[in-house]
Amino acid sequence: MEMKKYGLWHLVSIVFSGLGILLSINQIFKLRLLGFMPLDTSYLYLIIALFLSLVFVLYPASKKSPGKKVPWYDVILFVLTVVIGVYFCVHGLSIIELGWEYIAPAVPTAFSVMLWFLALEAVRRTSGLPLAGICFVFSLYPLYAGILPGFLQGQSFDFLTTARIHAMSVNSILGIPLNTVATLLIGFMLFGVVLQETGGGTFFFNVAQSIFGHTRGGTAKVAVVGSSLFGMLSGSAVSNVLTIGSMTIPAMKRAGFPAHYSAAIEACASTGGSIAPPVMGAAAFIMASFLNVPYASVAIAAAIPAFLFYWGLYVQVDGYAAKAGLKGMPREELPGLWDTLKNGWYYILVVIVLCYFLLTLRVEAWAPYYASVVLIVLAMIKKETRLGLHGFLSIINKTGKVLVELTAILAAIGLLIGSLSVTGVAFSFSREIVDIVGNHTLPILCIGAITSFILGMGMTATACYVFLAIVMAPALVSLGMDPMAAHLFVLYWAAVSYITPPVALAAIVAAGVAGANPMQTAWSAVKFGAVKYIVPFFFVYNPALITHGTWTEIIFVTFINIAGVFIIGCALEGYFIGIGRIGYPVLRILLFISGMLIAFPNKLTTFIGMAMIIVLAVIVNILRKSEKWSELMESTSEVAK
Repeated sequence: MEMKKYGLWHLVSIVFSGLGILLSINQIFKLRLLGFMPLDTSYLYLIIALFLSLVFVLYPASKKSPGKKVPWYDVILFVLTVVIGVYFCVHGLSIIELGWEYIAPAVPTAFSVMLWFLALEAVRRTSGLPLAGICFVFSLYPLYAGILPGFLQGQSFDFLTTARIHAMSVNSILGIPLNTVATLLIGFMLFGVVLQETGGGTFFFNVAQSIFGHTRGGTAKVAVVGSSLFGMLSGSAVSNVLTIGSMTIPAMKRAGFPAHYSAAIEACASTGGSIAPPVMGAAAFIMASFLNVPYASVAIAAAIPAFLFYWGLYVQVDGYAAKAGLKGMPREELPGLWDTLKNGWYYILVVIVLCYFLLTLRVEAWAPYYASVVLIVLAMIKKETRLGLHGFLSIINKTGKVLVELTAILAAIGLLIGSLSVTGVAFSFSREIVDIVGNHTLPILCIGAITSFILGMGMTATACYVFLAIVMAPALVSLGMDPMAAHLFVLYWAAVSYITPPVALAAIVAAGVAGANPMQTAWSAVKFGAVKYIVPFFFVYNPALITHGTWTEIIFVTFINIAGVFIIGCALEGYFIGIGRIGYPVLRILLFISGMLIAFPNKLTTFIGMAMIIVLAVIVNILRKSEKWSELMESTSEVAK
């Protein structure tokens, strides 16, 4: 492949992305390449210089911007971001020792103002005006916090001091979100792209096909299982839809699933990757930083709830297939499991390597790099997966594009965090919520869920989680909730924005693949992903679901929740698996309530729910037989006539 095929800015993007990845490796492994080992804050400024700057040459300022070349004003913004990032990197020690965040010379003060507005413009281009507007309003909060009433009142600062705090303190742009990108997410985004480029999506799709393809509604079950396997390693809902969905959605449509149902099922399955270990979405790594625990602790806690989500989705898919009479694929058309594993054994080995570093050695920053190296080396064995120069450049370029967007979003979210922290409002807001609801847990959980839903209309899932982790999670913890459960609750409700209208990014992307109506797909995704809205309430009330309890408690609670989610899935789909269709809405409502009672962490409610199930099963069975008897009598009467 000849380099001349790349345009100037494409080459710049590859070079900057490659330098960013190399810089991350140097920092994490302390290699001191060419004797270079910057301070942590200086390292973050270089990440800004390399990735935030690319926003202005990769994302146009508006739809009217010229598409084939980068306008002169975007070049200026690109150069300005690089210069500011490098300047602050060089003066990193002075910023710390001389307290420049409060009193600084004219040049760093001017650069602080510029960086503030560059961050806002970058998030506007990558995520749209709503998120940029939210970040802009909150970034100005220190200017008017002193004149606001009640718990909204906080310490005020003048404009230039606010700008310096945003640009040079470790609580704003350089806060936890951007720090997480620089120390953890670069490696995991790289691993996700390497997995995709070496054919990992096809391997996991074939594994799911070989096991579930022959069952009723097999194509949809392949989507659920295949997307869960790939998603838990890639951690990206949208890339999951585009990778696995390009294979599963057409297959589901051929099998008889409507286009919007096919897209909805894939969107839900792909979205689960952001809550499924070992590799979850960006928000999970930020959560580990907020809680100050190893990422492995978050991954272990998220395992059972993630399984329950996929189990509920599987039950609903099976129920729909049973109602619609959809058959599985012929076995002769499916790949063999042994042949699939034999041809892709190295993907299994890579998962083992990743889990070993994450769960045994607990060095999460190293894990994705070792896993990526192992996968690249093993992929070279086969001609089909062997990477050439084009493959390596593609990996660097795709990783860079993901990191450019993440850097822009999280740098802007840092402005929000910095404003709430420096004014002291974040803490008073949590206290005020607790005062309003008293010691009642359910109201504050509902407030958190509704707030997340509203914020999800204008924020990405990661941005929504970060905001709620600042203002809502402390309130939940103050009521005696398990801190991990409180943050996971917030994470789950932030992640539902991927399938919840009007944002529903994963559903809209899936609809594009399926050629379906986006909003119709999104509302179908809400139905199929309903368990994702419910499970967070279960583990908040019983932390044994996130492995915080004795082994006896964990096993018992997991078992009853599997049963409860099964019943809930049957109720949502209107098909009692093993018995038959539920034709009466009141029976579906009662079935749903019984599933909730079973899963609720109280032995009395569990027994009541089980008793209701037995009664409902008998009623549904009797009604089904009476319907069959009526049909038989009608057909006999017709024959007699």
